[in-house]
Amino acid sequence: MSLLTLAQKRYLREFQTSEMFMTAHRSVSTGLVASAIVSAWTWAATLLQSSTVAYQYGVSGPFWYASGATIQVLLFAILAIELKRKAPHAHTFLEIINARYGKPAHIVFLFFGLATNMVVTAMLLLGGSAVVNTLTGVNTIASCFLLPLGVLIYTLFGGIKATFLTDYVHTTVIFIVLLSFLFTVYCTSPEIGSPDKMYDLLAAASRNKPVKDNAEGSYLTMSSLQGLIFGIINIVGNFGTVFVDNAYWQRAIAAKPSSTVHAYLIGGLAWFAIPFTLATTMGLSGVAVLGEVDPKDVTAGLILPLAATHLLGKAGGFAALVLVFMAVTSASSAELIAVSSIYTYDIYRTYIHPDAMGSQVINHSHFSVIGFGIIMGALATILNYIGVSLGYMYLLMGIISSPAVFPVAFTITWKKQSALAAIVSSVVGLICGIIAWLVTAQKLHGEITLASTGENYPMLAGNLYVFLFFFFFFYIYFFSFFFLVICFP
Repeated sequence: MSLLTLAQKRYLREFQTSEMFMTAHRSVSTGLVASAIVSAWTWAATLLQSSTVAYQYGVSGPFWYASGATIQVLLFAILAIELKRKAPHAHTFLEIINARYGKPAHIVFLFFGLATNMVVTAMLLLGGSAVVNTLTGVNTIASCFLLPLGVLIYTLFGGIKATFLTDYVHTTVIFIVLLSFLFTVYCTSPEIGSPDKMYDLLAAASRNKPVKDNAEGSYLTMSSLQGLIFGIINIVGNFGTVFVDNAYWQRAIAAKPSSTVHAYLIGGLAWFAIPFTLATTMGLSGVAVLGEVDPKDVTAGLILPLAATHLLGKAGGFAALVLVFMAVTSASSAELIAVSSIYTYDIYRTYIHPDAMGSQVINHSHFSVIGFGIIMGALATILNYIGVSLGYMYLLMGIISSPAVFPVAFTITWKKQSALAAIVSSVVGLICGIIAWLVTAQKLHGEITLASTGENYPMLAGNLYVFLFFFFFFYIYFFSFFFLVICFP
């Protein structure tokens, strides 16, 4: 990818400016934007967590994972076209907030934007490093720093244009490996080899190890309480990691106006196939052939590599490694550029050096890419040491990012939202969501630990509270206004 970027500079005369680095001159066509959306949305969790919930909850897990993370991308198409109409020269969504509401709101949402990027990159490296360690034996901490290294190089050389090109290649590889798993499991595998045999194996697993809170303990039912709870958490969390992640705004910014909506609709629908197919293939294969798996390996997202290795041997392990590597690197490049643009335009050019131009901007963009790459590795290392897994972070992400979903969306779609409403609903929603999460863990389990706070019910309480607080705040605001108008005309 780095060589391809250098070739473009040499033969196509693509000189690196800050606009080219951050926006690709807003000229990217539908196909590349759609593949970039698929690639940016294909995290390590897309591959690992989807297979995990299939192993835990049966067929309801893949459905809730895939459908619960597709609607956000489809709905984001509305924000993308509004962005093109109302802020065609923006570099980040935070610039729009600053222009409309001023510095206090800008600082608040700067926190939410960067926090979302940190959570996403933490999940990428936690999942990726766990798989690399399991399949190759490479030290987990070393993996946390080595995985972003190649991404740093081509991102520094080519900016967002390089990420679009690599996204296309990575998405192609992911679909090839995905199809190879699909046909192996359901057509050629001596242990499974057909949908009928898979059904029989899952029915036997339901009798031998029934699933808690599933109808008749079956892996073959959509009537799953824990699957539904995961689905709700999944929907809430993914609204935050799409609407508040600058990576998706940047794809809308880089797209041609005529390509924007089509790209998001195509990308969202194409992405659905990845987690749904992989989870119904490798996740259910884990139930069928693996038997009992260490709970720590389950929460670390290791069902996919374990099932692949069991069914295909070393070739399966290698294929799983390639799959996860493609996902981690492509999504990491999107996050690097997203954070770089936030630092450059919302911190450096807003608060440090407002008159910065040309080489100063591009230099600081490069510095921020390197700096965030180092921070990514350090954060993942810390989380690994304290025992935080991919599954834990996936359930937690909504509590951190989703309080800002509606204020961010209404910033560009609803003219009556005030700065005060946006700030208060986000900040208080976050605080109350954290309180609801921890109090629920304490009440249900009698203690606040990683294990108790990582259970479904505490996570459900926290996610629902942060997501719905905006409506509660809006209701109180509207009711108070209505009361004042009626009683004191």
